[in-house]
Amino acid sequence: MPPRQQVPPPAADSGPDLKHLFSELVRLETELWDAVERRLRADHGLPLPNFEFMQVISRIPNCRVQDIATELSITVGGTSKIVDRIEAAGHCARRANPNDRRSSIVELTPAGKRLLARATVTFEDELAARLTPALSDRAAVQFTRTLTRLRAAVKAAETEDRRTA
Repeated sequence: MPPRQQVPPPAADSGPDLKHLFSELVRLETELWDAVERRLRADHGLPLPNFEFMQVISRIPNCRVQDIATELSITVGGTSKIVDRIEAAGHCARRANPNDRRSSIVELTPAGKRLLARATVTFEDELAARLTPALSDRAAVQFTRTLTRLRAAVKAAETEDRRTA
């Protein structure tokens, strides 16, 4: 497949090309996701969504399906299905939530913890290989801050849209 042609940035006086920005963000996410998932599957037999969920489960004490959905900005139904797959693979287990009988606590199993530890090294190596050639440490920190602000702005707009609907 031939390399993509670079689109020149807009003239300084025309303002930002938000359509181009959107396109670049979406393509970056897709291309980076695909590369990292290929590596995780090849090295560990682990789909990237499972890895993402396992990271959240390991980070949040007394993690519930709702917590994972909130953290990853996805639906509870979709989250529950992936947790079911991770549980079927023996990498997590559910137990009754002592504070809320309607929900369960999701925890990594010992095998899940070991897999997550190995896969995290692979994940970090793959991200470094893909991102550090284009981003200095300082630029990566700034880019992360910018993306965080953008996500917050999009979330605030969604909240306002729901409030006024």
